[in-house]
Amino acid sequence: MSNKIISNKNNLQILHEDNHLIVINKRVGDIVQGDKTGDKPLSEVVKEYIKDKYNKPGEVFLGVVHRLDRPTTGIVVFARTSKALTRMNELFSNRETQKTYWAIVKNKPSKEEDNLVHYIKRNEKNNTSKAHIKEVPESKLASLDYKIFKELNNYFALEINLHTGRHHQIRAQLSAEGSPIKGDLKYGFDRSNPDGGIHLHARKLTFIHPVTKEALTLTAPTPSDSIWDAL
Repeated sequence: MSNKIISNKNNLQILHEDNHLIVINKRVGDIVQGDKTGDKPLSEVVKEYIKDKYNKPGEVFLGVVHRLDRPTTGIVVFARTSKALTRMNELFSNRETQKTYWAIVKNKPSKEEDNLVHYIKRNEKNNTSKAHIKEVPESKLASLDYKIFKELNNYFALEINLHTGRHHQIRAQLSAEGSPIKGDLKYGFDRSNPDGGIHLHARKLTFIHPVTKEALTLTAPTPSDSIWDAL
């Protein structure tokens, strides 16, 4: 199990690196893949790092396996070969990965731990998702487990195991429960964080390596602020 940053170059916090995969601890504000903002994505920064480190000529291959929302921090996996990309895509789509998140909320959930099941419907126009109790047209089933693992001054720390990977799923489901994530104005929190981020962190990822077949558990250190540091 790895829970340390093995390299911190090119402004990258690298959690794992081999010939097939590179795993990054994403910071607040980084976008994983290029979008309409035109801001430089994390994928390009990682490509530059690989090109420089290995003195690679020409275009560097890098596959985006999955994404994290821009205000969210934590584990992001990239594939360095097409074979690894295909196999990692299969692992994620077949739910053969175990994803654990940490979230900070102000309003205590109704139960210490629970399984939340909703139907998520995405609104493309304003880039949000709404969690419905019952199925509605164009909605998708969303499921997660959470437990409160620490009580802080004015806040509660939740550990979340994600069973499906819907758009803004954790943010929408916790908001529907009356416990929006700290800093998440889009989903009902009353004020933003100074850095524009939210207190949602992709903490841990467990999967079988697509090539070596080794069992990998990767853990991402939290950002440094007074609340995360209290954990």
